[in-house]
Amino acid sequence: MKHLALFFVLFFLLVSCGERGEDVPAFTLLKVEVGTETINLDPPYSEGLPLDRPITMYFSRPVDEGVLNQGIILSRLNGNPVNVNFATSSDNTNVILRPIGALEAGETYLLSVSDFLRSESGQTILSRQIQFKTQEDGLRIESIQFEGGRLVNSNRVINVNVDLNIEINFSAPVDRSTAQNAFRISGHAIPGLQVEYSNEDRKVTLKSSGKLPYFSKFELEISNTLKSASGAAFPEEKRVFYTGPDGVLKFPLISDDALLTKIQEQTFKYFWDFAHPASGMARERNTSGNLVTVGGSGFGVMAIIVGIERGFISRSEGVQRLALIVDFLSKADRFHGVWPHWLDGNTGKTIPFSQKDNGGDLVETAFMIQGLLTVKEFLQPSIPTEKVIIDHIQQLWEEVEWSWYTRGSKNVLYWHWSPDFGWDMNLPIQGYNESLIVYILAASSPTFPISKEVYDQGWARNGQMRNGNSFYQFNLQLGEDFGGPLFFSHYSFLGLDPRNLKDAYADYWAQGKMHTKINRAHAINNPKGFAGYGENSWGFTASDNHQGYSAHSPINDLGVISLTAALSSFPYTPEESMEALRFFYFEMGDRLWGPYGFYDAFNVTESWYANSYLAIDQGPIILMIENHRSGLLWSLFMKNPEVLSGLRKLNFTY
Repeated sequence: MKHLALFFVLFFLLVSCGERGEDVPAFTLLKVEVGTETINLDPPYSEGLPLDRPITMYFSRPVDEGVLNQGIILSRLNGNPVNVNFATSSDNTNVILRPIGALEAGETYLLSVSDFLRSESGQTILSRQIQFKTQEDGLRIESIQFEGGRLVNSNRVINVNVDLNIEINFSAPVDRSTAQNAFRISGHAIPGLQVEYSNEDRKVTLKSSGKLPYFSKFELEISNTLKSASGAAFPEEKRVFYTGPDGVLKFPLISDDALLTKIQEQTFKYFWDFAHPASGMARERNTSGNLVTVGGSGFGVMAIIVGIERGFISRSEGVQRLALIVDFLSKADRFHGVWPHWLDGNTGKTIPFSQKDNGGDLVETAFMIQGLLTVKEFLQPSIPTEKVIIDHIQQLWEEVEWSWYTRGSKNVLYWHWSPDFGWDMNLPIQGYNESLIVYILAASSPTFPISKEVYDQGWARNGQMRNGNSFYQFNLQLGEDFGGPLFFSHYSFLGLDPRNLKDAYADYWAQGKMHTKINRAHAINNPKGFAGYGENSWGFTASDNHQGYSAHSPINDLGVISLTAALSSFPYTPEESMEALRFFYFEMGDRLWGPYGFYDAFNVTESWYANSYLAIDQGPIILMIENHRSGLLWSLFMKNPEVLSGLRKLNFTY
């Protein structure tokens, strides 16, 4: 489940804090580049550096962005400061200074690092000054414009038109004989380059003979063989740019309603066609073999309801599959009624999620119980075959020992317990994250309930889970700054209806809407300057990425768009999610669409597109689209009298 990324962060923090004898790496300046040229940090200092290029400083540890203005100063040799804009890399180890206006030719500058600068963990740095001199006045670029493009803080030019048109204004007329072979564009599938001259050869326009591929990375290189008409030299210049969308339909246009059905039907195949043949459970991902996931299968049993109601399968087919899954769950490993995170789809035996996580996982179990209770309300007790499933579900529900997972009445629920390692995982379930449903089900249990005090003190932390600040002008009631990954607003609300849900801590409908709007606004503002972001291309949540897997969010922005984020947010942002769906399908479908719906994620900046599917990403897409269209799953889950009793017990209104 997506808490895996959060868990590993906590785990490694605990490990690093516990190893007292280990030296912490020093906070040092490793390298400085002006444009693409690495400069000397000590005498002899570098000379002949470009005038209009950013200065990139590479540090050994992430830098505290809040002290950049005091900790790093660019000035002339006489002490007059140069105004700059700061940006950082995605991991904050690189600081980019962009002087406001070009530096002066033949001028010596000082780059000063003071002990005001510190790392994110509070380490200070030794003060130092680095001296460098710009190139003497010669042929230089005065301006460069990529048609349609936008220069962002990361020094990337993004959203360049696929019909390439680059206008370069030079400080003097260029020598055409040197110019003809001085311009080169490298990247994927480059058409021929046409060079045009104007303004007495001071302006060079570069055009492609055909369209460039959309959302692709290229580099413009201007060789130092270029000379002015009078013979003045030109330093080598390189500019990275990314094309934007091409506006070409990748699939025929269909209505919004037909498109929603297509997405649901194709995504449903992951839980139907690709389900484990022996157990009917959902595989963790499309490469998992016999490994099946409990939480993802909880989403899967709800998807079967959608499949029946939408006519993707017959009721008898769906009921037969549900009977198979429930029978498997009845025989599978449980620990005080709680399933593990992963099971072997053939044997029902535990597959450890990590070394000590080989026992009960209360969060995964809650996602399964949410799904099973929704199924229970869907089935008809008057039909004997369905009554058997209803009774089995009720038995499984009653056998979950929620209160036992308070670890001896500690007024908080714990995520894990292992028969081999006991409570060694030691991860309390505390808000705000994806786990609200755990506490609601625990309070609703007819056999092993928790008290309201466990909810207030354990989950809500006596109100400390509140936020109350605004981000991108949207007020966030709960959780970490910027709201965290969007699955926080999805998993607990696949069955639990947030539309009128309120308690002492939040209005959960407003929380979900604002969380989603903040997430989208971050993509539009794009503070890290990644390619591929925009009003129609947004969504940060846990997913695969170019480095592996991470819980992406505005404060963990790696350039990755996770498709489930926007597509599972239809109830909260119906118009914005529909725009994203149209864009992903019609304009990017040749890269994003596959046999089980949309692939997991993409990163235009890294030229990376997933070929993977994850149950926990596919499930919310089909389910939340259905809740947006009909409210089906919400209406079923909210019929359960025990759940309603639990909500009242916790003083929820609904």
